[in-house]
Amino acid sequence: MIHPTMIPRVVVDAVPAVLIEETIARHEGQLSANGALVVNTGIYTGRSPADRFIVADTAINDLIWWGDVNRPIERHYFTGLMHKVQVYLAKRDTYVLHASANADVQYTYNIQLTSESPWHTLFAQNLFRREWHLDAPTITILHAPSFMADPAIDGTISSTFIILDIAQRTILIGGTAYAGEIKKAVFSMLNFLLPQRDVMPMHAGVNVGADGTAAIFFGLSGTGKTTLSTDPHRPMIGDDEHGWSASGVFNFEGGCYAKTIKLSAIGEPEIYQATKHFATVLENVVIDPVTHLPDFDDSQLTENGRAAYPLGFLSNVSATGTSAHPTTIIMLTADAFGVLPPISRLTTAQAMYHFLSGYTAKVAGTERGVKEPTATFSTCFGAPFMVLHPGRYAELLRERLHAHDVTVWLVNTGWSGGGYGVGTRMSLAYTRAMVTAAINGDLDGVAYTTDPVFGLAMPQTCPNVPSNILDPRVAWGGGAAWQLAARDLATRFRSNFAHLAHEAPTDAILGGPIPV
Repeated sequence: MIHPTMIPRVVVDAVPAVLIEETIARHEGQLSANGALVVNTGIYTGRSPADRFIVADTAINDLIWWGDVNRPIERHYFTGLMHKVQVYLAKRDTYVLHASANADVQYTYNIQLTSESPWHTLFAQNLFRREWHLDAPTITILHAPSFMADPAIDGTISSTFIILDIAQRTILIGGTAYAGEIKKAVFSMLNFLLPQRDVMPMHAGVNVGADGTAAIFFGLSGTGKTTLSTDPHRPMIGDDEHGWSASGVFNFEGGCYAKTIKLSAIGEPEIYQATKHFATVLENVVIDPVTHLPDFDDSQLTENGRAAYPLGFLSNVSATGTSAHPTTIIMLTADAFGVLPPISRLTTAQAMYHFLSGYTAKVAGTERGVKEPTATFSTCFGAPFMVLHPGRYAELLRERLHAHDVTVWLVNTGWSGGGYGVGTRMSLAYTRAMVTAAINGDLDGVAYTTDPVFGLAMPQTCPNVPSNILDPRVAWGGGAAWQLAARDLATRFRSNFAHLAHEAPTDAILGGPIPV
């Protein structure tokens, strides 16, 4: 906060050191022993999906997937609230950042962020790309985390708001200090804009082989997306958001926003090392008051502690952020029911069905109130950010699978030999071996069997993996108990898919469990 007699400053494109100094001077952060900036977001330690809106506009209304994910707000509310935010920011020091999204310059969007917070500006500097392109369209973000809306006047649900005016490419954020709202609001905007230009946006990690071809990793939290897309032999293009165009694959971002809970030098050495860099932002991570060392095992603030850092802080990343078309797609699930095989090859119809389903399972202890395995579905592996109907993204996937002869695999990093509490979690070493075999083509010539419930093609052998775990019926010690659990899971899949079926492509519907 500035003194009312002082003239507010506008700080443009400040270097990280300046943003860090100003954050510390304002008592809004501190340095860790290793030089990272440590900040606390207060009551909001994650996204506020109920407070996210899209401005209703006749030019785009028919394209939006309206519902619980995408809620409409009338333009007069948005215009009034934007004016209030502009007046609010004009009375304070503000920090302006010029950056961009999308490594492929054909599809670049400039990003102009104006924020009252220096550390949020550093976060955006770390996450987005540093380039600014004079001939590219611009996404404008007004960011006022300390400004509170009045729901009775402003048309919001609470004092918090994340509003996308897609027609004007403008984003308004207030009432929350959680930095991830900036990143995901831009992703949501691109999820509308890019399909209009025949680009498939993806909530996925990507790495690239020596021949220049990519492997794409879809997966929800806890399935191993970041772990498995980080490969010492395959440079990472990015860990979270990408586009797939007629030219190939490109990263949206210039940085990573990695979870830090239970982070260790052994389990995630690259991410762990990145947390030690000057200018990394550690969000909601507990710091020892004496040593100033982060304690990644301490969850008293949240299970959703994060590290935001540029991709350049990692040792094995693509210099261009682009690649040729992928040859392999890995769809990850952590099936706590122990039903799905550890790896199976999907037909195009099955790939679309499982893409639209976006399945994984939470287990006891992962969230408050979860006492037993719970099936979780997030369409397109990123439902909170899908602005168009999911069927449109599935159509884009189908077109690319056919055009580029891509092999799609479903990989279960969850339980084997029974569900949670009975079976055992799949060995990471075995999962890595299966993923490597799939990418390298080592599973192309082996024999396959088909499971009778989901119709999934399971390889009978895989290098460096025991054959007895490749078929879950064998791993369970017999087919009867597995079949009972499989039919129960299939029912959950069908129940979830019901709300998508009326607009899903017909061939995607055919990729589901075998009718009983």
